[in-house]
Amino acid sequence: MSGSRRKRYRALSLPIGAALLLAGLAHGEAAGNDLPALCASLGNDDTLRDYQPSLRAGTVKAFRAMFPGSKTPPDDAMLEAQAKFRCMGGKVHVCFIGANLPCGRLNTSRQNEGAENFCRTDPEADFVPLVATGHDSIYAYRCHDGKAEILRVSYELDERGFAKSLWMVLPDGP
Repeated sequence: MSGSRRKRYRALSLPIGAALLLAGLAHGEAAGNDLPALCASLGNDDTLRDYQPSLRAGTVKAFRAMFPGSKTPPDDAMLEAQAKFRCMGGKVHVCFIGANLPCGRLNTSRQNEGAENFCRTDPEADFVPLVATGHDSIYAYRCHDGKAEILRVSYELDERGFAKSLWMVLPDGP
């Protein structure tokens, strides 16, 4: 290829490449807005995603199933603040973040520096508060002779490392 032809080819390939890149990004953005389709294509993706109004009906249904004592349905502001989504097994899963409701992957370490530090100050405490252990530990601790001991397992994990009891498959709409 001659030098002038090469320059013309390069000059044409840049705009075409940019157009293809933009088209790919737009397709990815569209897929991201259709979370059920995205999850079906990804299978498993542990990225926590924010609330999408297009999923409102299923999210409200999930909220009522997880919190049956709630008298009023959640509004969009509450859903935006608390609903998180991820993909597992090709399906959308939903979790509702709360003060003691961790939606992220949980810590399975039996050693907890926060619990150890707490037990040095309260050597016989019946329970180590979550503010000391962190909200992401699967264990509840107590203190004995100034050392942290596991009291119980607080969360059973799904195969991806998230609390089974806090996540559910997003139900279909109304």
